[in-house]
Amino acid sequence: MIEEVIFTSFDILNFVLIAFLWWFTIKNYKTLPKKIPVHFDVEGKADNFGNKAFTFFTPVLALMFYVLFIFISKHPETANFPVEITETNKNSQFFIMNFFLRWLLMLIVLIFLNSQDYTFRYSSDEKAKPKVPMATAIFSVIGSLIAVFIFTSIFK
Repeated sequence: MIEEVIFTSFDILNFVLIAFLWWFTIKNYKTLPKKIPVHFDVEGKADNFGNKAFTFFTPVLALMFYVLFIFISKHPETANFPVEITETNKNSQFFIMNFFLRWLLMLIVLIFLNSQDYTFRYSSDEKAKPKVPMATAIFSVIGSLIAVFIFTSIFK
């Protein structure tokens, strides 16, 4: 019961974040120059440019992740687990996987939002900085992976 409330809340939040990413992209599309940065080096400087239509790649990718993660969470037996699934640990492992997928999707969409915002601001100001450093975003995903492996091993 509580699981469904948690999962539904995450699903709604992730959908709202993706909808916001789409809105943000469409809202800012007309103001972009014809060429925008499409890749940044480790220092945050643009090192590759492309057509402004590339701005839609990020929202499309986020939507594809959303559909993929929802599919996997509806069919947990198709996923690859770091521990053997037995009748005694099945419920806890499926809960951990479902929670983690939704959490990971939220992190990914927030990273996409941060990147999209940075791309738009950098397009008009080369001195712009990302609102959240990419290292922080990457470490949040890595930290989450470490946490999920710890939880799966505790409840194996």
